[in-house]
Amino acid sequence: MKTVYSINDARDSIRSAKTQGRTIVFVPTMGNLHDGHLSLVKKAREVADEVVVSIYVNQLQFGPNEDYDSYPITFEEDQALLNAHDVPLLFAPSSHEIYPEGAEHHTVVRVDALDGMHCGKSRPGFFTGIATVVAKLFNIVQPNYAVFGEKDFQQLCIIRKMVDDLMLPLEIIGAPIARAENGLALSSRNGYLSEEEKQTAAILWQTLIRARKAIIAGDRDYDALHRVAFVKLARAGFKPDYFNIVSRHTLQPATLDDKELVILAAAGLGRARLIDNIQIDL
Repeated sequence: MKTVYSINDARDSIRSAKTQGRTIVFVPTMGNLHDGHLSLVKKAREVADEVVVSIYVNQLQFGPNEDYDSYPITFEEDQALLNAHDVPLLFAPSSHEIYPEGAEHHTVVRVDALDGMHCGKSRPGFFTGIATVVAKLFNIVQPNYAVFGEKDFQQLCIIRKMVDDLMLPLEIIGAPIARAENGLALSSRNGYLSEEEKQTAAILWQTLIRARKAIIAGDRDYDALHRVAFVKLARAGFKPDYFNIVSRHTLQPATLDDKELVILAAAGLGRARLIDNIQIDL
């Protein structure tokens, strides 16, 4: 595996692959890789000839009281994992490469239609930071495809809308959520959980499953389902943030006419903020 640190070196390597007629699929990450990330790499290998992975901890998406300074950096271990999974190119830029004049002085990309709800409501500026850095990375790598996990469902929707609205010439592919044996969605922030908390954390997934079963059985009192879920999560030791039953396409509250739904959920547990979701076809 080749590791490059500058934009020019990344572009040169990718240009060389493209001149050989090879298609490029891109997997952006913030490092601290786990099996969830590797499932994205596996998905990426199914859709294109060359897989490019980036590792960059994007300061622009962290709020003032969030964990940017303590975000776990495991670069050598990440390199070894990607090398073992036959990733040909790793792009690991510095902040100076991405924000040469500083992130606070940078042009930003904001997807207003999907930004201010769910995680965007709880974490103002979060999705602006993501959309900005992903747009920059897309312009550097210029892939044919990019793979994002469905665990971050709102993020996936925002990236897809950004690509459509800005008419970027690539296809966004969603990869299924990778889960532990107990159903807990894999996440870098699971590292903040104790072993006991990891078992408790699976209750978030179980609560989503119960709500989906109720909806499929005919329950359309979405407000009541929301309230029941909040009570169950709180009693289990979570600090629920949201449990929203929404249209899969607009992320707006589901109506009785909507047939393609997703339940989006977020809750604090110990030091970790967990997110998860479940899709429903009626």
